[in-house]
Amino acid sequence: MSGGPAGSQARRTQESATDRLSRLLTMVPWLVNRQGIDLAEAAAGLGVTERQLEDDLQLLFMCGYGQMPDELIDAQWEGGRVFVTNADTIARPLRLGVDEALTLMVGLRALAAVPGIGERDAIERALAKLEQATGASADAAARVDVAIDEGVAAELLADARRALEQRRRLHLRYLVPSRDEATERDVDPMRVVNMDAHWYLEGWCHRAQDTRLFRMDRIERLEVLDVDGTPPPQAQLRDLDAGTFTAREDDLLVTLRLLPGATWVSDYYPVESVEVHDDGSQTVGLRTSDTAWLRRLLWRLGGHGVVVSPPEVADEVRNGAEAALAAYADVDR
Repeated sequence: MSGGPAGSQARRTQESATDRLSRLLTMVPWLVNRQGIDLAEAAAGLGVTERQLEDDLQLLFMCGYGQMPDELIDAQWEGGRVFVTNADTIARPLRLGVDEALTLMVGLRALAAVPGIGERDAIERALAKLEQATGASADAAARVDVAIDEGVAAELLADARRALEQRRRLHLRYLVPSRDEATERDVDPMRVVNMDAHWYLEGWCHRAQDTRLFRMDRIERLEVLDVDGTPPPQAQLRDLDAGTFTAREDDLLVTLRLLPGATWVSDYYPVESVEVHDDGSQTVGLRTSDTAWLRRLLWRLGGHGVVVSPPEVADEVRNGAEAALAAYADVDR
């Protein structure tokens, strides 16, 4: 029944104690109300692996309101079926607090305002129930404005959703800011998602022969083609939990030395490694497929950031800085 120390150690490196506690508090009432559920079915319902579920159930043996055996939660999963008993104190479903309810109402109102959204009636019914349950506190949610990328035309968003629902290929004219050029692409849509107040279209790009994420306010033209847009089997959705940027193994690895005035870079940008030095500076490693944005970043740091490797990127930064200084000299003359 044990999940094994190796599996437990691997998972601890991937999640915090707070995240695991939150999952356990949700898991207990869910299992108590589904006594005898199949282990595989329970894991799927809770969104974890069977190994992770077994490790969590073992941890429950040490949880309770005291130290005596009858004061601790009892979890059994012999025979592939899960039974959780002696958990009455936390078996009741979790209830929303006022702040949580207000946050949910603000999110539902923002969702209802999205152009072309489906199931609007379900959103409004859920919102009405929350407003009734929270009473006067619901007025606070009505005073909160949420801005969601008003730069995207409603027609463009609706066409992208229609292509996704009907499995139709899209033809895009897409602006790439780092190269200041517009490219023509055929894309099989996989999802439309809002992240950090911006709309994105994710799909299989036939130009790149890979999955790509397109910011929709940079799509200059979108056309729904009368062509099947089913993505190929190798197309995989990105994990957006860490943000919209995902480095690839074949991206260029760049090492930077950041002085104390520029160490904010390691917090703002996704980096692979951070080494902190005694003087407060940092050596960081990050991957990128395009160095144009990186050059602009280093010029903006004004000498507080230096490229350690590779030398060709250091040359690009230096040559660009020298060209800018030469341009200023011409203006002075």
